Amino acid sequence: MYIGIAILFAIACAFLSNWQFSRNAERTEQLQLVENNYDAAPVPLGDLLAPGAAMNPADEWRPVRLEGRYLADEQLLVRNRAHGGSAAYEQLVPFRLDDGRTFLIDRGWLPPGERQAAPDEIPAPPSGPVTVQVRLRPEEAAPTSGRTAEAGQVPTINLGLVAEQTGPLEQGAYGLLTSETPAPATAPFTVAPPDNDPGPYLSYAIQWILFAIMGFAFIGYVIVNERRLRREDAEDAEDGESEGDDDESPTPAREARPTDRRRVDPVALHRSRKRPRDRDADDEDALLDAR
Repeated sequence: MYIGIAILFAIACAFLSNWQFSRNAERTEQLQLVENNYDAAPVPLGDLLAPGAAMNPADEWRPVRLEGRYLADEQLLVRNRAHGGSAAYEQLVPFRLDDGRTFLIDRGWLPPGERQAAPDEIPAPPSGPVTVQVRLRPEEAAPTSGRTAEAGQVPTINLGLVAEQTGPLEQGAYGLLTSETPAPATAPFTVAPPDNDPGPYLSYAIQWILFAIMGFAFIGYVIVNERRLRREDAEDAEDGESEGDDDESPTPAREARPTDRRRVDPVALHRSRKRPRDRDADDEDALLDAR
């Protein structure tokens, strides 16, 4: 039974370890993708994203260059973004390219207001012809809970939800702003680069392997200890049986004593005894009587 428990525990540990190894491999691929693409030379958007096409996952974080105009009247805020230790906002502005496509740009993040949740000030994007540089990002999933946001806001950067308020957009990707020419007087805070922490997945995977080994070692200890206790109990039982045999040796029979013997008084017995006669004394007594 103990061996079966150890095997089942080892199987569970192996499954969890493999899961952590898989997550570590995924995280390693993400870090490698960022390292390869983040600081690459910018290229025109059309080189990486054809009209109506989906973004190639290998092109995530690649810098691209766009020329056109911001549609400032259609800008939105995406809420509940973790920046600066607060539930901040990010400014989303559609960008009309010279080829007629409309591409969504995330200009950066804004802190919540002093007296209300919404930002106190929303910087306006540059007007007129603008050359911008962005990094390609895939759209985020729509909320599964069906949550919505108030007018002028969206819960996530889901291109379908954004298009419901802004009009048609390129659905293949959106851009995270890195620079604008001409530069505006004020702008949102730049979104920080992605975290390069590899995460704890590899250490967790190794820990699950060690847990499996420790499980077998513990079961082995239990089995050895139980056998030792059984052996000691058996030895104690044998010692008890040998001592019992020694105690059962025959005892000498007692001499039978009469049950009807009367108690004798030693004083009375002494008095009842007759003293032996002294013949010399008798002869002397006879001579005296003769005289």
